[in-house]
Amino acid sequence: MKKLTIEAKTERLSEVLAFLDGMLEEAECGMKTQMQLDIAVEEIFVNIASYAYKDITGEAEIEIDISDDRVVSVRFSDSGEPYDPLKKPDPDITLSADERSIGGLGIYMVKKSMDDMSYEYAGGKNVLTIKKQI
Repeated sequence: MKKLTIEAKTERLSEVLAFLDGMLEEAECGMKTQMQLDIAVEEIFVNIASYAYKDITGEAEIEIDISDDRVVSVRFSDSGEPYDPLKKPDPDITLSADERSIGGLGIYMVKKSMDDMSYEYAGGKNVLTIKKQI
């Protein structure tokens, strides 16, 4: 398992993706799966950077583990406002963009592209974990 602790600022996204991609390339992950993980990690990190800390800048911890059975686990932790994105109802994608309420589409895409996604609030931290078989 490798861990990156970084300021939760959107300007730091490229460092987060480089951290992830370095591990995925080392594991010889396929390009399609790598792109799915990149999009999921981008969505979650940008949400943390944009909403977790309101008017202050906090940190995000990203832990990545690739198991022997080739499952990538990416665990995000932040000390921001408690928020479980899995409790938000999925958007009604049958409606047009104009008819749909704003928000939720990114997390919905993450849920659909990952094999597993879980949330807990533990030790004063939001902990969101995504998993994907490579």
